[in-house]
Amino acid sequence: MHETQKNIKKLIESIKVDKFHVSCYFKCSVTNRTVVSTVPFEPYSGKIEFTWQEILLHPINSYNRYYHTPITIYGDGCDETIILKAFEKVKNHFVWNNDLNCYVYK
Repeated sequence: MHETQKNIKKLIESIKVDKFHVSCYFKCSVTNRTVVSTVPFEPYSGKIEFTWQEILLHPINSYNRYYHTPITIYGDGCDETIILKAFEKVKNHFVWNNDLNCYVYK
């Protein structure tokens, strides 16, 4: 499996972030074709749980815990990044080329 962050990073032409979505532009350097993938801007892939007592007694802390959870767009040591989620949606447009050691647009 060649879907490492390093290999996918070579394809990134640009990333646009808005309030609700992240758009990743993946460009093949061989064919100059660009594929756009848009994924939701999710603050956390796991589950954030609150008890009613936390919300009632500490509403500001509960709000901060949910809305200020770090978002990883790209990270070398992280398996759950927005870049990987975006590439997962469009990976059928690319094929791994062993000679060039990179993804190439089909």
